Amino acid sequence: MRPYELSLAAAAEAIRARRLSPVELVDSVLDRIEQVEPQLGAYVTVTAEQARRAAREAEREAAQGRDRGPLHGVPAGLKDLIDVAGLPTTASSRVRADHRARADSTVAARLTAAGAVLVGKTHTHEFAYGLTTPQTGNAWDRGRVAGGSSGGSAVAVASGTATFALGTDTGGSIRVPAALNGVVGLKPTYGLVPRHGVTSLSWSLDHVGPITRTVEDAAIVLNALAGHDPRDPASLATPAVDHRPGADTDLTGLRVGVPRTYYFDHVDAQVEAAVRRAIGQLEALGARLVEVDIPMTRYIQATLWGLVAPEASAYHEAGLRTVPDLYQADVRVLLEAGELMTAGDYLRAQRSRTLMRSEWGRMLAEVDVIAAPTVPITAVRAGEETVSWPDGTAESVSDALVRLSAPANITGVPALSVPVGHDTAGLPIGMQLLGRPLGERTLLRVGHAYEQTQPARALAPAAAH
Repeated sequence: MRPYELSLAAAAEAIRARRLSPVELVDSVLDRIEQVEPQLGAYVTVTAEQARRAAREAEREAAQGRDRGPLHGVPAGLKDLIDVAGLPTTASSRVRADHRARADSTVAARLTAAGAVLVGKTHTHEFAYGLTTPQTGNAWDRGRVAGGSSGGSAVAVASGTATFALGTDTGGSIRVPAALNGVVGLKPTYGLVPRHGVTSLSWSLDHVGPITRTVEDAAIVLNALAGHDPRDPASLATPAVDHRPGADTDLTGLRVGVPRTYYFDHVDAQVEAAVRRAIGQLEALGARLVEVDIPMTRYIQATLWGLVAPEASAYHEAGLRTVPDLYQADVRVLLEAGELMTAGDYLRAQRSRTLMRSEWGRMLAEVDVIAAPTVPITAVRAGEETVSWPDGTAESVSDALVRLSAPANITGVPALSVPVGHDTAGLPIGMQLLGRPLGERTLLRVGHAYEQTQPARALAPAAAH
């Protein structure tokens, strides 16, 4: 196995055992970037020389007996909303073409302190305001959408051009591309990972989290990221937790909620079959399946957009007044529409969120996790705008992609997307696990237990199509 193919945990173990040096690992990933990046377009900026310097320093530290932990010498990509001092933070937009960060974001600083090596900044749908990341091709078929808005991060991990990456998630932007590219994506509890130094889309919905090859890898990265930062007003002051799942895959006594409503409505038949098989595997591991009704389903999408649209437009007010033509047309339309929403609309969305959080709290008191599809479809071809369902109805691709991921953002509960197979076209399918606030350890335990029952996953074919 070539170094760029290693999971984070495997790479860390090899580095600690001196079977692999950080320089070898980083060089392998950079070579992989040279090979497939021209076809996939995952990166805005590749920081090759900086990465090689950091890898040499990590190697020197390891030789001197200094161990920064499991991220020491491991290559990472950061979504280009995340500030790294001295580097551009473009948000994949012409509006930010000349912007350079003056200081590290909290998450970038924490990764550096843990020894991670930045190999580049990954593409996002412009300012994270979309679900496709049009600059980036899907790692399994570059003619299909990567998902968004953290499409570059998911494609980098799936194709071997980063061992792990960070994304942001406002309506599903970590989990959607993770599912469509066959990797693991974790949206933590709102406030668990600080957002200081991260460009905002919608401050009351934004989350930062890891995209990785395995569930164990996601836990390792979360350990490095979580913790209070007073510079983020939403940051939670919670005790440190080791989120890594243990070796035990016995789920006896664990209650898995299976939605009767919403999550299996208007879902592709192959997606539903794969997710239900995965849920059956959780039952085989000892879990007890409990049917649940998802509350307030008719208000989910309206509540999400009632929050996102005015918050995003407020953030971009100056840009819309001074450089409106620099925004991509799809994003500009959304920002202009947000300016038309009234204070009453926004307050009604806030009230709906408050009620929804309360109802979800009651539902989650009856189960330990909920298992459902991450997205109702596999990756559509680039340029497709609608999804047609067998009952004769249709919805936009963006609505389809966000529909099942939005509730976790509105309520702030943690959500984990885990690969559970492929459709007949070879495109990945994801299962979403949702849990109680600060219930990441349980989600990761369940996801890891499922993962251990499956064959090891290969990297995506990347530029093969």
